[in-house]
Amino acid sequence: MALRKAAAYTKKRVVPFTRTSKKKGKSYVKTIPPQKIVKFNMGLEGLYRNGKLLHRLSVTAAEPGQIRHNALEACRQYINKALDKEFLGQYFFRVCVYPHHIQRENKMLTGAGSDRMQTGMQLSFGKAMGKAAIVKKGTLVFLIAVQNEKAVRFARGVMKKVKPKIPLDMKLNYEVLEGLQTL
Repeated sequence: MALRKAAAYTKKRVVPFTRTSKKKGKSYVKTIPPQKIVKFNMGLEGLYRNGKLLHRLSVTAAEPGQIRHNALEACRQYINKALDKEFLGQYFFRVCVYPHHIQRENKMLTGAGSDRMQTGMQLSFGKAMGKAAIVKKGTLVFLIAVQNEKAVRFARGVMKKVKPKIPLDMKLNYEVLEGLQTL
């Protein structure tokens, strides 16, 4: 199944009419697509909680919009693989948004003979085709915690390579923490 361009969904104003219910009549969406994001916390969370990883990079959304779950999973895999290869597990990485919004598509056919199969805009609610995280301006998307400034430079380079995979403008923030952390 081919995906539509992210621009078809990304910057639209969204009202999530995606209610699901055990009772068939009350449910808007009949099937929920499976979650593509496998893990949300990677690395050593204990080091971060104990205050050993004092350098923190956070990626926030610079504009409101939607980020599809397959884009988040592609970023997660790339970032985690690069950090794990470089730091051998001495880092903490978190995907901070959860894709709740179910995206729908009213499929239209083109070509010869397709006029007999489709109904146009009659019953056009659409079938579920994916999930997305609805983010507002300033929403934290990714969090990376590392041990030193050399690691920060590497993580910043990894984040610059990931930026094209995300359909929204992102802002990269850096801070040095002191003391114990709580999540």
